[in-house]
Amino acid sequence: MISVIGAGAWGSALYSALKEKNDVVITSRKKRDIQGFVSLNEAFKNDYLVIVIAAQAIRDFLAENKDKIKNKKILCASKGIDTKSLKFLNEIFEEYIDSNNLAFLSGPSFAKEVMQKKPTALVIASKNISLAKEFASFFPKYIKTYIDDDVIGVEVAGAYKNVIAIAAGICEGLNLGNNARAALISRGLVEMDRFGEFFGAKKDTFLGVAGSGDLFLTATSTMSRNFRVGLNLAKGKFLEDILNELGEVAEGVYTTKAIYELSKKHKIYTPIANEVYKILYEKKKVEKSLADLLS
Repeated sequence: MISVIGAGAWGSALYSALKEKNDVVITSRKKRDIQGFVSLNEAFKNDYLVIVIAAQAIRDFLAENKDKIKNKKILCASKGIDTKSLKFLNEIFEEYIDSNNLAFLSGPSFAKEVMQKKPTALVIASKNISLAKEFASFFPKYIKTYIDDDVIGVEVAGAYKNVIAIAAGICEGLNLGNNARAALISRGLVEMDRFGEFFGAKKDTFLGVAGSGDLFLTATSTMSRNFRVGLNLAKGKFLEDILNELGEVAEGVYTTKAIYELSKKHKIYTPIANEVYKILYEKKKVEKSLADLLS
């Protein structure tokens, strides 16, 4: 039996998909009116956990529940980098759980379309390929799953694409045109690859569904929360107001800060992430920022 921990849009979509073939329950901090909703303690009784909570809340969740999760098989469906420690999610998980019991999910997957059972492809990455295959077997036919051992590559791709999506939203909001947006996204892919390779990721990961697939989706549609953040920044709205309107977490806002700090620390060339950081945290004008990028 499987427990989905996190009942936001993505957690609910995964719960809906996994129910097609399995016995599944779902839980979250706030009680939700969802069939199959249980308490967190009840959820911990199952051997397989799918964790879908905000990246910045992962460490506290693991620390609070370390005794209850240490022998579980976990699929992490969260994306991001911890801003306090500047660690990738797999590094944080491995402080509490054996890497052989860990797998990570990524790929182009708007929650709304998954709920509608529209087809997509996802990557399950793990150092334990047998575990990745086990989790892959849980998914319905409309979700094609690929198995990979490049955990750090999948982690970087899933986190970084949200930053590029904010930049693409700004580009769209400024009416710079399709040519400029295509140029920005393609350079974003190169930047993501450069950053990932520094940490040992494989180049092929960024050319597949976890990399370019997820990037193209997130950076081209208003269904993307991060894209909408950029769109509204270009319209002159304040970041705090934008996030309040969204009602859900836009991980790219936090990931931008982490990438900026990591790239500065390790001297990695990340011009798009740097400009997004200046817009979000230094209140640089979006027009000036995009002009600097394009020059």
